[in-house]
Amino acid sequence: MDEISHRRVLKIALPIVVSNATVPLLGAVDTGVVGQMGLAAPIGAVGMGAVILASIYWIFGFLRMGTSGLVAQSHGARDPAESGAILMRALMIAAAAGLVFILLQAWFFRLAFWVSPASDEVEALTRRYLAIRIWGAPATIALYAVTGWLIAVERTRSVLVLQLWMNGLNIGLDFLFVLAFGWGVAGVAGATLISEWSGLGLGLWLCRAGISGGQWRDWARVFDRVKVSRMMKVNSDIMIRSVLLQAAFTTFVFWGAHFGDVTLAANQVLLQFLEITAYGLDGFAFAAETLVGQAVGARAPRAVRRASVVTSLWCGAGSVLLALFFWFGGGLLIDLMTTEPEVRVAARAFLPWVALGPVIGFASWMFDGIFIGATLSREMRNTMLASVGIYAMALALLPGAFGNHGLWAALMVLNIVRAVSMALQYPAAERVAAA
Repeated sequence: MDEISHRRVLKIALPIVVSNATVPLLGAVDTGVVGQMGLAAPIGAVGMGAVILASIYWIFGFLRMGTSGLVAQSHGARDPAESGAILMRALMIAAAAGLVFILLQAWFFRLAFWVSPASDEVEALTRRYLAIRIWGAPATIALYAVTGWLIAVERTRSVLVLQLWMNGLNIGLDFLFVLAFGWGVAGVAGATLISEWSGLGLGLWLCRAGISGGQWRDWARVFDRVKVSRMMKVNSDIMIRSVLLQAAFTTFVFWGAHFGDVTLAANQVLLQFLEITAYGLDGFAFAAETLVGQAVGARAPRAVRRASVVTSLWCGAGSVLLALFFWFGGGLLIDLMTTEPEVRVAARAFLPWVALGPVIGFASWMFDGIFIGATLSREMRNTMLASVGIYAMALALLPGAFGNHGLWAALMVLNIVRAVSMALQYPAAERVAAA
């Protein structure tokens, strides 16, 4: 193992932080260019279509995490052939999943509109948007695998280049297709479709070291039964964990609706603060995935501890800075996000919970990265099951007694329990490296 220094951690983490910062910009531009049409329906259609596809695609986040952990271990073990084989397996999963979505698109869209009905005009425009965007499904899902591979081999600057290319091209085509050509919703969808496939092309070129040595056609290795079985197990455990986590946040949103429209809106504004936190601190969790995974692959338990400590120190420092920023500047952010006076007042009342969020939550996010690197997917799944169970009990007790404050307290309980339960399982990461 090479030395795990603070400089090395920052070299991995900072490009991810900058890359994440470009993501909200794209959504704002999509909305803004369609808003120039002067009609409400196209704005709603683009927003609704993007949410429907995001809800489908987020399930495949396991492909990024699983690929990152497994490739980091093979990289640490100095086994480039296996790194390439893992990438090929992930790309084949992505291709198969994308094809399924294309073939069954009518069923998926019918289900989406059943769950979230809209006006006839918005639904018609959304269907037009989805009918174009769905052809990018294989590329979008494959990019999870590409990103995971690049992170695992410490090429996060390439991740930044990839993100800047895709978002920059998408924004440029938005202006061309919508404002110059007047293609409206179809123009936004077409711009995204082109950026997705061009992004996959660039991503594969950036990953060429993983497949240029003939790994892509070493079918005996790619389809090795033991390796495939391990990959499927890791991915399935991470997927279950991710579904549980998403269900917890969805329950939080729905529960908030019981306290009225103003409180629901205030919670939605404050959840954006947590999204900012995730974007800001993700880079350090990704660094933990990479460095812990490489240490496990190199059979270096001391390096596992060193990687866990150094990345967590930086994430902890970042969480304190974000907490201070939210505490002292949160009111200004709330005013920028909403002009409704009642929502502003309500959001300020619950702002202290959001300020506490980064400090309370960073340990659980870092343990996620550590466990992904060590491929302790079963432990991730089991601790999430236990945490969600305790969260459910907190939801049954706290909101009824303390209202929306109790709801936010329950969310903090979820993160505390996740952190404690994974901390108890942490020694397994060092044992894996020592095996």
